[in-house]
Amino acid sequence: MAEVLVTGGSGYIGSWCVLALLAEGQTVRTTVRDLKKEPAVRAMLHTGGAPADAKLTVLRADLQQDAGWREAVAGCDYVLHVASPTLTSVPKNDDEMVVPARDGVLRVLRAAREAGVRRVVLTSAFGAIGMGHPEKSRVFTEDDWTDVDAGVAPYQKSKTLAEKAAWRFVAEHGGLELAVVNPVGVLGPVLGPDYSPSLGLVRRMLDGEMPALPKFGMGYVDVRDVADLHLRAMTDPAAAGERFLAISGHSLWVREIAAILRDRLGDRAAKVPTRELPVWTARALARVNPDLRVLGPQLGRNYDATAQKARRLLGWSPRPIADTIAETAESLLALDA
Repeated sequence: MAEVLVTGGSGYIGSWCVLALLAEGQTVRTTVRDLKKEPAVRAMLHTGGAPADAKLTVLRADLQQDAGWREAVAGCDYVLHVASPTLTSVPKNDDEMVVPARDGVLRVLRAAREAGVRRVVLTSAFGAIGMGHPEKSRVFTEDDWTDVDAGVAPYQKSKTLAEKAAWRFVAEHGGLELAVVNPVGVLGPVLGPDYSPSLGLVRRMLDGEMPALPKFGMGYVDVRDVADLHLRAMTDPAAAGERFLAISGHSLWVREIAAILRDRLGDRAAKVPTRELPVWTARALARVNPDLRVLGPQLGRNYDATAQKARRLLGWSPRPIADTIAETAESLLALDA
């Protein structure tokens, strides 16, 4: 069995990647910025079914510092670089998010190459593929790149520039294989209070915090299938030098998600709204509503994508997204119980 480093083990995708590796019997290391998080990480993994004697080591390493990375990758066969810098407030300028993301990726790649790691799988995002394009509706593929000069959000810009920096590094320095996973909105069961922002949409609908449904469409995928795709991209020879979109089926309008919640949860979805907010109304309300303001140019658009490449090359087969949406809701309700 291999020894694998997963960066960002306290995060939503990172924790599920660790669980998938442990289920295979792999020896796993994971990084956190503060070792005080280790008990919380182990508690989340226990919730997810990890055995008490799991072969897991938790190490401290910060993407904005060199310290710790050489030790973290030493002796590893593979690295799943899932961690990404986060901000607690809206950045004053894009570089506050772009620079840490780009430098963090390069820091991990540099350490991995020096340690003789076989392959790094980088967690990028649909935000590096489908944003900044003029079309209101199209199906995106791995050949597409976000236009960072089209006024995209700092997060989307950071993901795009960080991924491009990773591909440049490998092309210029060699000695290391790279594969990239680009998930759309990530849903699925929660292991603790730290989970994907996409789940916030489901939570606000369940809690009645959303009086009407914003009109936008995007793709969604189960976090367990995202972890599975990372593991396939880690070892399959066909994944070297490739990027893979992770989406279950096709995009969904928010009203379709609401309909699935009401159908699957019955009375427990009583607070889920039924009315769709017209785009012009949403744009007007965005001036005072931060949730709508974040959506910005996404209002009225349908961001679809295809995962045919991952299915064809890696045999990846995600579960039906309606099941994921229902399990997401069940998990959020249980978390609040």
